[in-house]
Amino acid sequence: MVRKSFKMKLYEGMAEEYEKRHNALWPEMRDMIHEYGGSNYSIFLDTETNVLYGYIELEDAEKWDKSADTEICRKWWDFMADIMETNPDNSPVSIDLKPVFHLD
Repeated sequence: MVRKSFKMKLYEGMAEEYEKRHNALWPEMRDMIHEYGGSNYSIFLDTETNVLYGYIELEDAEKWDKSADTEICRKWWDFMADIMETNPDNSPVSIDLKPVFHLD
């Protein structure tokens, strides 16, 4: 199992909309996350900076990386692009965080 953490950034005033969209996560997106080995997925918001911090546990990092090529993932990126910083392909600007401590 691989623990992955990353950060992304919302546009100002978009926190409520971001949470609303994730509370109504499409079933096919949920299924894709599980199909590509993702579990125990959480996203946290720093309301002072609009920075999102994500955490996900993966069966296999290479398998997870392939999820970006799925139609549903691309559709989700397009759906979210108007409320957060994105790359030219609408994928979220996502910066991996370095693990420095873990305790079970």
